Amino acid sequence: MSSKIYFNTKGRVNLRRRAINVATRAYHRIAPSHARKTARNLLLTPERYSANTQAPEGLQQKVIESSEGSIMTYSLGSGPTWLLGHGWSGSASQFYTLMERIAASGFTALAFDNPAHGASEGRHGHLPGFVKGLDAVLEQAVEDLAGVVAHSMGCTMMLESKHAKLAGVPMLLVAPILNYKDNLYRVVEGSGFSLRLFQDVIRAVEQQYQYPIDRVDSHQRLAGHQGHIVIVHDTGDRFALFEQSKKANALPGVSLIETSGLGHNRILKSESLLRAFDALSNQQTPETY
Repeated sequence: MSSKIYFNTKGRVNLRRRAINVATRAYHRIAPSHARKTARNLLLTPERYSANTQAPEGLQQKVIESSEGSIMTYSLGSGPTWLLGHGWSGSASQFYTLMERIAASGFTALAFDNPAHGASEGRHGHLPGFVKGLDAVLEQAVEDLAGVVAHSMGCTMMLESKHAKLAGVPMLLVAPILNYKDNLYRVVEGSGFSLRLFQDVIRAVEQQYQYPIDRVDSHQRLAGHQGHIVIVHDTGDRFALFEQSKKANALPGVSLIETSGLGHNRILKSESLLRAFDALSNQQTPETY
């Protein structure tokens, strides 16, 4: 259900959205505690990504433990590691095409399912949990980090982590959400869901993890990162706003590759992304992309 909320970006007023707004506001007013519990399950339970994607030959799976439960990791190849992080309602399998390219280039491609996603444990997903899962993978499964690749909310996760192993490494950000709070409120409001009830859910997560949403500032993180960052973003992306990536392109050390007609997810299997990895992993300058 949550994906139908978060990925509904049509933005037009309709009877269904009005009905959701009236129903959730009334529920919150009549039974606030029960409404908050129900809303937490509805809003923070991602759909488990399922696609008939053939796993690359030689792919190895390993479970690591984190404060968010067991995390499933997937590795391919050998050599220094490129770490890959997916977004909301995604999974490591979305990276299989890129993982094969990474392995063929003399690196280890290491992807993982975020908490409550794929084959990892957990029911509720959120940014603080994503960051804790990422830090556990970095701590337990990565020795020689060559760079990172992330998609959608996974980009926010990578930028938010303060793990020492991420300092100065190249980053390849695909369809990043660089206005995390505004984007979150935009899509929830567009669904018709009660914003006051949504705010109650957010406050509960903030208090549990001591992680205020207002502190999330991806543009500031981009500006402070010492390694080269390449953003690959489709101009027609309806979920992650392309204008935010264009704004980030003005920052020192950030390069933007624009695509067209690929949307938010198909871009992960695009030739543009594969070429961007080739260039970044070979430490080529932005002018060569």
